[in-house]
Amino acid sequence: MIVVTGVSHRTAPLAVRESVAFSPEERTRALARLRAEPGVDECMVLSTCNRVEIYAECAPGAAGTPAAFLAARGGLEAQHPSEHLYRLEGEAAIRHAFAVAASLDSMVVGETQILGQVKEAYEAAEEAGTLGPVLGNLRNRTLAAAKRVRSETEIGQHAVSVSHVAVELARKIFGGLGGRQVLLVGAGKMSELAARLLVQDGAAATVLGGRSIERAEALALELGGRAVPFHCLAEELERADVVISSTAAPGVVIARSQVEAARSRRGSRPLFLVDIAMPRDVDPSVRGLEGVFLYDLDDLKAVCGANLQSRERQVAPAAAIVEQELRDFIAAQRSRQAVPLLVALRRRADDVRRQELDRVRGRLGALSADQERALEGIASAIVNKLLHAPTVYLKQAAQQDDGGDLHAVCRVLGLSPVLDLGASGS
Repeated sequence: MIVVTGVSHRTAPLAVRESVAFSPEERTRALARLRAEPGVDECMVLSTCNRVEIYAECAPGAAGTPAAFLAARGGLEAQHPSEHLYRLEGEAAIRHAFAVAASLDSMVVGETQILGQVKEAYEAAEEAGTLGPVLGNLRNRTLAAAKRVRSETEIGQHAVSVSHVAVELARKIFGGLGGRQVLLVGAGKMSELAARLLVQDGAAATVLGGRSIERAEALALELGGRAVPFHCLAEELERADVVISSTAAPGVVIARSQVEAARSRRGSRPLFLVDIAMPRDVDPSVRGLEGVFLYDLDDLKAVCGANLQSRERQVAPAAAIVEQELRDFIAAQRSRQAVPLLVALRRRADDVRRQELDRVRGRLGALSADQERALEGIASAIVNKLLHAPTVYLKQAAQQDDGGDLHAVCRVLGLSPVLDLGASGS
């Protein structure tokens, strides 16, 4: 039985998520300890800033073991863990695994990081020796479903963070960022992230120093660019294609007159100004200047909101893909339930066939080669015809039933020990 237990941004505050989170080293040790628990056959740990989850393949009697393990780690026993800790089994657990990988359960629907995090978590479990055939198959199908969602919908195509929106707008204005000049005025977290993203796309960065040129030099070194003192603002405005400003100044840092002066010396090159400061760094009146594009926090957040709505409209088609992949996975898992029974049934029939052939040979005496082949052929044909209908029925029953029919057949045929639906993963 596949079991998923954990806490997420939907069920637990940050403090609780932190209490159960795993570092890479802790995760490796935890996987080994959890796998050693009775009834836990396979396990994987997914630990991100928004969720900490254990995926496990357990015997039915051990389904609560991962939840107890996680609760003990976070000291949740005395804090009513049911308030924060969820446990899903069977189909519900499988559906959750698919939704997480496809970013349908993320804080920001369609975010791209979770797919890589899920893949890395499975790889860590594989390295630790705790990933077996059931979770391995779950990994393959969930990652494939997530990739289908990415390629067949637009759920991840519109930026929903301020920094990413700024970069997306820059791409639209310039067509490409290779060789473009980025001027960073101030170093807030959002502006620094936007600058890093622009540099990753091929832009060159210049950091304008404030009170301390040393800090600007350190950041410029990280960005592979250069640092200049603040009094160089006017000439840097002339050079820059994208200006990202995020200072703590009490008033305007980039005045209309400075932009006009830079504009007159730039020719037809557009200038994209991103003002992420509060209060604003850039004089709002520069919006009226030809070839100048200004976006402040309200503008960027409005784009974020529109993009998020666009993503949310993709949830339904994405969920439909996940549901289709989920059904295919469950059908395949259930089909596998019949395999040990069919093998045992075939072995039983072959044993009877051989016994009866030996008994007949003893009565008939020596047979020619042609007679032996004919006798074997008749016996095999009878067995195959008798087993055909039961084989078809058992495969269908495995796909459509919860295992009740298979258990009944096992009992009728005296084959119960060969069937363990608890290990099937469905």
